[in-house]
Amino acid sequence: MLSLNPSTTPKSSALFYFTTPFTNPLYLKTQIPRKAPTKLAHKPFSTTAPHALLQYNRKPQLAGETPRVVVITSGKGGVGKTTTTANVGLSLARLGFSVVAIDADVGLRNLDLLLGLENRVNYTVVEVLNGDCRLDQALVRDKRWSNFELLCISKPRYKLPLGFGGKALVWLVDALKARQEGSPDFIIIDCPAGIDAGFITAITPANEAVLVTTPDITSLRDADRVTGLLESDGIRDIKMMVNRVRTDMIKGEDMMSVLDVQEMLGLALLGVIPEDSEVIRSTNRGYPLVLNKPPTLAGLAFEQAAWRLVERDSMTAVMMEEETKKRGFFSFFGG
Repeated sequence: MLSLNPSTTPKSSALFYFTTPFTNPLYLKTQIPRKAPTKLAHKPFSTTAPHALLQYNRKPQLAGETPRVVVITSGKGGVGKTTTTANVGLSLARLGFSVVAIDADVGLRNLDLLLGLENRVNYTVVEVLNGDCRLDQALVRDKRWSNFELLCISKPRYKLPLGFGGKALVWLVDALKARQEGSPDFIIIDCPAGIDAGFITAITPANEAVLVTTPDITSLRDADRVTGLLESDGIRDIKMMVNRVRTDMIKGEDMMSVLDVQEMLGLALLGVIPEDSEVIRSTNRGYPLVLNKPPTLAGLAFEQAAWRLVERDSMTAVMMEEETKKRGFFSFFGG
């Protein structure tokens, strides 16, 4: 664990930092205060490096049995479920794991657009169920990372058969497990918004869930409702990702902090994604954020969340209390 000494670190009630086994060095530069330059220019280099910096030199250890079926949901639309699915899925592929991403949004699919694969989707699950094609024909392999595949439930403006439901999606997951090429390490399901039949269908084959939310009361109320539905369906491994966090609004007390969100929902924290204008640019280009060079803060946060997902780890948000300023003589006159 890498933690900072509160007595030597600037404190602010609006800022927060995270203690996690996988901390980005860019974040460390913003947390560790700079020391004044000393005359000892040739100070010997220490051989003990921080544990967090060494995480880049190893591959994360996959926890649990494979394939791990993860549903990414929120209940409320527009909080970043599809963006999370695309970036976390590709991050897992870049870590060396085989991933199949299923877009379970019927008629309003967007995952293929975010991945830049919209022109390569010729067959969907509907054609597979009707016997018009094989399962391997419906899987779209990413040319950038061959261990990442996309599978869409249906084409836009198409209606599903009346018999399609949770059992059909369970059959689909079982078919992916029994493939001749081998079972994937991760099956990630992009859940549609709402809590109607599409939501029930998407969560049926999953054994763990990632709940995406934003620090606003409408999203948190929907997230709390979805948490209860997931637990009633037998999914106990639920982690949350707080998206579109703005530290400037937290400083002005116009936005709830991550610690407040975690206390309200009572879920393990998988990741915190800062507000980043590059998300819109990458979405319009069909180029996921984690592939950008140089990486952005949001892209690095998605990569860290994927790392924690592999090892079933979590992060901890800590609120820093503000130090009371010393009042001088002129403070009585407004100085």
